[in-house]
Amino acid sequence: MTCRIRSCVPQRGFTLVEAVIVIVITGIISAAVAVFIKTPVDSYFDSARRAGLTDAADTSLRRIGRDVHIAVPNSVRIPAPTCLGLVPSYTGGRYRPTQDCSAYPGAACSGDVLDFTSSDVSFDARLTQGAAPVSGDIVVVYNLGIPGADAYTGDNTAVVGGGSTATQIRIAGKQFPLASPNAYFQLIPKDTPAVFYLCSNPGTNAAGTGTGILYRYTGHSIANQPTSCAAPGGATGAVLATRVSYCDFVYAPGVTQRDGLVSLKVEVAEQGERVPLYHEVHVNNVP
Repeated sequence: MTCRIRSCVPQRGFTLVEAVIVIVITGIISAAVAVFIKTPVDSYFDSARRAGLTDAADTSLRRIGRDVHIAVPNSVRIPAPTCLGLVPSYTGGRYRPTQDCSAYPGAACSGDVLDFTSSDVSFDARLTQGAAPVSGDIVVVYNLGIPGADAYTGDNTAVVGGGSTATQIRIAGKQFPLASPNAYFQLIPKDTPAVFYLCSNPGTNAAGTGTGILYRYTGHSIANQPTSCAAPGGATGAVLATRVSYCDFVYAPGVTQRDGLVSLKVEVAEQGERVPLYHEVHVNNVP
């Protein structure tokens, strides 16, 4: 039997020592590379976490600020630093007054005026913006936030009835206590007559992550707006932010009570990373 030369050459592979040497060298190179890429990778994850926390806090503060901007004058209430309530309005306008027609420019002293001497069921209106109110919306006139002129107790509110238009609003029979000097009124949406923000259980756990949750409650009536930091009865709560470690809401009315300032501070934390944000919102209290 003949043997080809090539097939008779003995085959030789890696020895165990060579394999071990390659593994050791590969491990050393991998460790050296890991040292150089660890810092950039950690920085990336830190930046991503910080961006997520900042976005969550910023979004929640902007949402609160939007509601404060459209709140009915003198309706912002802060029972405690971790909660805030208000009555929102989606539009407003001017009613036809009983006497001073200069408050209703461009119109003669005629038409359906809003009577403040007896119960009235309709009045001519000139809306600032938006379509006609729908049945169930609420009209509020000259809200001062004091006894006798407080929307929370229904002193100066009336429910909009059917058949209302953008130029004439029909209401359930109501005698409003006080006339607005500028004949202003506001409209409150029937589906969201009150808004309440609650920062529940703020703080941090052992891992440095926030334990609080910021809620926005709607669906409850104006009369059920809480006077303390507790979820309102009959309300639906939506989560605005999680991992909240600190909340602080402050309302400072102006010297003349015609305006005010709401200061909002929310801090969120995760794994020891803290992101505090501060936001100030101007409040127009001219009713």
